Amino acid sequence: MRIVLLGAPGAGKGTVAKSLTEFDGSVQISTGDILRNAVKAGSELGKKAKGYMESGALVPDDLIMDIMEVRMKEPDCQKGFLLDGFPRTIPQAEALKKLLEKIGMKLDAAINLDVPTDVILDRLTTRRTCSNPDCQEIYNIKSKPPKPDGTCFKCGSPAVQRADETEEAIKHRLATYNEKTAPLIDFYKKEGLLITIASLDSMQIRDDIIKALKK
Repeated sequence: MRIVLLGAPGAGKGTVAKSLTEFDGSVQISTGDILRNAVKAGSELGKKAKGYMESGALVPDDLIMDIMEVRMKEPDCQKGFLLDGFPRTIPQAEALKKLLEKIGMKLDAAINLDVPTDVILDRLTTRRTCSNPDCQEIYNIKSKPPKPDGTCFKCGSPAVQRADETEEAIKHRLATYNEKTAPLIDFYKKEGLLITIASLDSMQIRDDIIKALKK
C-alpha cells in the first residue's frame, strides 16, 4: 500500500503506521527520520539539510523533496510506503504528486485519523519519552508507565516530558496544524483519495484502513 497518514499531533499516526508495516511489509517514512539519516550518511543533500537544521531554520520544500525522491527510489519502497507526517502543507502535497508521477508511482489513499482534541491533550500530556537519544522509548503514565523511579525499562535513562508536550505547547501545535495541515483533508478529498477513520483503537484503525483499501 502507498498511503499518506493525516491527523493532528497525538492522533496516533506513528502507531498506526507501525501496525500497517507489520501487515504487508510497507515501509514507514517520516521526514524527520529521512532528514536525520541523510545528515548522518553525510550525503550532499544531507550536508545541505544539516546547515538548516543546526541553525534552527526549516528545511526548504525543494530540498525535502530531493531527499524524499532518493528515499522512495530505494528497493524497500517497492513493496509500499506509509508517509507519516508528510506532506504538511498544500505545496508539499502538490510537490509529492509531481514526484510520484516522475518516478512512476501513485498514492492508494490519504488516511485522515479523526481524533477529538480532548483525547489528544490527554494522550500527549501523559506521554513520557526516554531521554537517551539512542533509545527514545515512548511511555504513558496511565497506560504504559516507565519504572516506578521514572526511568526507562530498556536503558535505565530518565523518562521525561518533552517541552512540546505540555498542555500549552500542545494547544499551540494543534493551532498550527489546523491552520497549515488540516487543509490537506480538502486537497485529498478533491483528489478522490481521502478516507477518514474515527476509531481510537490502533488495531481497529488498521483493520478499517485495510477494509477501505480493498473496496
